[in-house]
Amino acid sequence: MCRSGAFVFTLFLLTSALNAQILPKGNVFVGYSYNRAGTSQPGAFNTDRSNLNGWEGSLEGKFLPFLGIVADVSGHYGSTTFAAPIDCTLAQPPCSPIHQNVKEYNFLLGPRVSVSVGKVRPFAHALFGAAHINLNGSGTSNSDTSFATAIGGGIDYHLLPLLGWRVQGDYLQTRFFSNKQDDFRFSTGLVLNF
Repeated sequence: MCRSGAFVFTLFLLTSALNAQILPKGNVFVGYSYNRAGTSQPGAFNTDRSNLNGWEGSLEGKFLPFLGIVADVSGHYGSTTFAAPIDCTLAQPPCSPIHQNVKEYNFLLGPRVSVSVGKVRPFAHALFGAAHINLNGSGTSNSDTSFATAIGGGIDYHLLPLLGWRVQGDYLQTRFFSNKQDDFRFSTGLVLNF
């Protein structure tokens, strides 16, 4: 009887130690995301920046209490208007503006530093990866994939033992159609800590 109790106790300790080594600390974020995006493309120029709404999800694994690695994916959707090219505006009758639907996806990875202070965890990150945009409408379609960076940070507020709320802002830079876009991305939503 004593041996089986010792065996179960030893097995429990080994399982706990192994589990601690396999599953690092971290969090999963899922929420709403807004992107104030530039969508310039060849042959036309954008008359306004686009207000794109969508989603963002990320997974963070902590290697040290203050340092983690983040995989971040987001999708933003909306519409934009491109003015007709200059040579087209001189035509009689002038060309009309081009209205297009926009779909933009970002796939980013990078380090995040954070510190917990009571119920609040401020963080900052530098993420790098790829972005893809698809523009279609008014009888035209165009898409491009480019290098992307997101520099920013935010705050997690601890609500329950494993649940929090995040507010995050990023300077998001893409290079679609050989032009640089400097965008602002805001995200908010639930954080599940593990």
